[in-house]
Amino acid sequence: MQWYRELNKTERRTFIAAFGGWAIDALDFMVFTFVIATLMTLWGIDKGQAGMLGTVTLLFSAIGGWLAGILADRYGRVRVLQYTILWFSACTVAIGFAQNFEQLFVLRALQGLGFGGEWAVGSVLMGEIVRAEHRGKAVGTVQSGWAVGWGVAAILYTVAFSILPAEWAWRSLFWIGVLPAFLVLYIRKNVPEPEVFQRAQAKVQAGETRASFWTIFSPALLKTTVITAVLCTGVQGGYYAITTWLPTYLKVERQLSVLNTGGYLMVIIFGSFCGYIAGAYLADRLGRRANLLIFSVLSTVSVYVYTQLPLTDGQMLFLGFPLGFAASGIFSGIGAYLTELFPSGVRASGQGFAYNFGRGIGALFPSLVGFLSQTHGLGWAIGAFATGAYAVVIVTALLLPETKGRVLE
Repeated sequence: MQWYRELNKTERRTFIAAFGGWAIDALDFMVFTFVIATLMTLWGIDKGQAGMLGTVTLLFSAIGGWLAGILADRYGRVRVLQYTILWFSACTVAIGFAQNFEQLFVLRALQGLGFGGEWAVGSVLMGEIVRAEHRGKAVGTVQSGWAVGWGVAAILYTVAFSILPAEWAWRSLFWIGVLPAFLVLYIRKNVPEPEVFQRAQAKVQAGETRASFWTIFSPALLKTTVITAVLCTGVQGGYYAITTWLPTYLKVERQLSVLNTGGYLMVIIFGSFCGYIAGAYLADRLGRRANLLIFSVLSTVSVYVYTQLPLTDGQMLFLGFPLGFAASGIFSGIGAYLTELFPSGVRASGQGFAYNFGRGIGALFPSLVGFLSQTHGLGWAIGAFATGAYAVVIVTALLLPETKGRVLE
């Protein structure tokens, strides 16, 4: 962490805020993946409906990310970030009070608006504040906060379902969603708007025409917008196809207990954390494209072995580490890459659109996996969709330029 000690006070405080926000968002979001099997039992919903609950959050997070990016380019990164965190927190708590599938469906959709907005704005904020030589490491390490939040969710899941009846255990996990609201207080006090954004706003106030959201579809940026959107579709489609259904796969198809499921997931989550950190360093050392290509190949091999080969429980426990390492490490270079590919006037709009278009299309993967698993088995469905998604990443990464070390104008 020598690079962290080289950050100035503003860069460090922004890093802490972004890391904390991403960790708590992961906690709130990933608890749903742990309670899918419980809801299927308590409410009698099938795998297709369960997949829809995962998909609707991701679809609306795409909308939330697009809107948050547009608003952040107009009103500021820090202000919009606070609003998205408060919205996400309130909706997560409300999910704990849902009484049926329909209520849960609506609340999961509303939760997605804030979830998508938080990443879109937080990633741009980090990318603009941290200097070029540390941007990949800083933004990539912030992504590791997702593994921390996921790990806390796994621990809370194991504890809650060990001491509480299932009906109350799943609800209690969502009530913890009040925690992100306290992060807003830290952000308000310690995180300023990036200088590059302030300079862009000063030009607008001096009479320069403000760039429209639609500028990202202009001839100069259309190729970048389309390819990055498809790239993000592959990255997120593969990830959500794996992680949304993994706890259910372990519990239902592998017949693991709650305690054992939590243990297996902790190995995968530890691998995810290491993957984020390794990817953050590789993104700055080897470049953004090399990071994507390396982790795409690793992800394809790992998910195939984990879901398609006849493994023993011991082998699955061991192979959980490379699965988590590869599926998560691929994200480390995305934030910095998108920040460097779009100009300042539409940076949040372009990054928000590309990442969340990918999330919106990738959101279909959990539902498709759920429906396909009813005829082909859950392991086969996960492997098929994830492998296809990572093939898309490889192709699109080769079509984009390398931006390592680029100084933002």
